[in-house]
Amino acid sequence: MSEVDYEKLAEIELQKDEMEDPHSEQEETFLPPTMEDPALNINHPYYDVARHGIIQLAGDDNSGRKVITFSCCRMPPSHQLNHTRLLEYLKYTLDQYVENDYTVVYFHYGLKSLNKPSLKWLQTAYKEFDRKYKKNLKALYVVHPTNFIKILWNIFKPLISHKFGKKITYLNYLADLGQHLKYDQLNIPQEVIRHDENLWRKQKGKLPPVVKVPPPRPPLPTQQFGVSLQYMKDKNKGELIPLVMKETVSYLKSKGLQVEGLFRRSASIQTIKDVQKLYNQGKSVNFDDYHDIHVPAVILKTFLRELPQPLLTFDCYDQILEITSVESCLRVTRCKQIIQGIPEHNYVVLKYLICFLHMVSQESIYNRMTASSLACVFGLNLIWPSKGTTSLSALVPVNLFTELLIDFYTNIFNARTVPGEILP
Repeated sequence: MSEVDYEKLAEIELQKDEMEDPHSEQEETFLPPTMEDPALNINHPYYDVARHGIIQLAGDDNSGRKVITFSCCRMPPSHQLNHTRLLEYLKYTLDQYVENDYTVVYFHYGLKSLNKPSLKWLQTAYKEFDRKYKKNLKALYVVHPTNFIKILWNIFKPLISHKFGKKITYLNYLADLGQHLKYDQLNIPQEVIRHDENLWRKQKGKLPPVVKVPPPRPPLPTQQFGVSLQYMKDKNKGELIPLVMKETVSYLKSKGLQVEGLFRRSASIQTIKDVQKLYNQGKSVNFDDYHDIHVPAVILKTFLRELPQPLLTFDCYDQILEITSVESCLRVTRCKQIIQGIPEHNYVVLKYLICFLHMVSQESIYNRMTASSLACVFGLNLIWPSKGTTSLSALVPVNLFTELLIDFYTNIFNARTVPGEILP
């Protein structure tokens, strides 16, 4: 069957999807979503595309990899969206992650005849996503696939490598996502949730199960993950630097400073869980046993990400988002002012961490981890909003702020000394 035949079949399948969907949107009823993103303004280089919320940052998967979502239901009619700009915005977004392992979730529901990109556009998009994008993409989850997806697969199969094809997972229901990702961080469009409920009613005669996050257990006295800095200090005879941070930093300082791509790679999920369990139980951890320098690197990032409140505190979030509006020559001073305002304990731990990251950046000729690269990895582990997840448009100020902390460590942290603080 020719490519043209497949294209016609794809169009027919889309029309079937629309006929079967009682909530199918019509062109005249489409309204751009109301953006509640404080970091997105009209000066954003891709404001015309970003305002629709088609592409979003959605927390982490179970391996600590950043998750990007693509929601078809948020795509306006084709004449209202420049698909070339959409492709540029997608690449602009992924460019901030492709140096690290990452995951993509594609919500297929909502792709209609009136808003679908052309087949030529899809072919161009796939060709433009060269090795730098595909190499570190560890998983692509396609949610609510239809026959349209199967037809597209037949069209693109000659172009798609076997290795890339193994990264694709098809999920018929939203509940299946919970096995792979932190479901509560996904910010799934309401239209997709309603469609999922309709599928369950139609195919199983009932509503889908509620995906619940299990209630936290009371922390152990030796707990290191998921508890506050104050809790660890109280349980560890007043020690300011948490044990897991001290040991991972010490190990990486002695054996990892010149490892290329340090902090960019993920590690075995089970290994990370095993190490967390040992720390939480107060048992000793010997990273030599794992023969993988990325294990302590991931453990350090996981520790920061699982703090109940970010190291830079919720109060600093809005101030950090404003850093891009500060004149370049005044940004370091502004960083210093913001850092001076965080609680003493947070300051000591942050200083300890940034001192180490500054060391890592000084070895970038070997490890390829400049201050900018490290900021892309650590920015979202140091600060996030008190509600919801960090938006894509917040990445630039968050990463810039973190980069300034690392690059100008000596200047920013030289004015405040706390009794009992130590450095790596």
